[in-house]
Amino acid sequence: MAPKRKSLLDLRREAEAVEARGDAPAAKAEKATKAKKAPATKAKRTKEKPIARKRMIWVVYNGSMKEEGRFPYDQRAAAEEKIEALRQKSKKLYFIHPVKEVIGDPSATVGLVAAAAAAALKAAAAAIVIEEEPEIPDEVAAEIDEEIEEAEEEEEDDSEE
Repeated sequence: MAPKRKSLLDLRREAEAVEARGDAPAAKAEKATKAKKAPATKAKRTKEKPIARKRMIWVVYNGSMKEEGRFPYDQRAAAEEKIEALRQKSKKLYFIHPVKEVIGDPSATVGLVAAAAAAALKAAAAAIVIEEEPEIPDEVAAEIDEEIEEAEEEEEDDSEE
């Protein structure tokens, strides 16, 4: 049979009694380490960033997550009316989603504005690539034509050998 364990209260009493006598090995080691410790350096203070204030809004999206409209939180009915109006025009999927929007300090929204600008630029670039051919300067076009002719000549030389 295993020996009976001491309760935590009994162990604590024993530890306090040993500390009171002053012959605790932990106390001796602690005194030695206190003497060897270097003076503490001052920690650099960092300015805490204020918590950005946010507000909840309703955003109407279509099936491809394109934003169709934004409404304050207390105007959910208006957002649902917008969904119904969009569904009358087309049978696409539309839904409403709550979003937390940063308010107040404009510097806090710089990242959001930059992301929106990047998305708009990407969409514009995609539209240009799809709808229009890029304009190539005459000098560059001439260089490309020369390279194509040289490559064709090399292929003909390789095929003759």
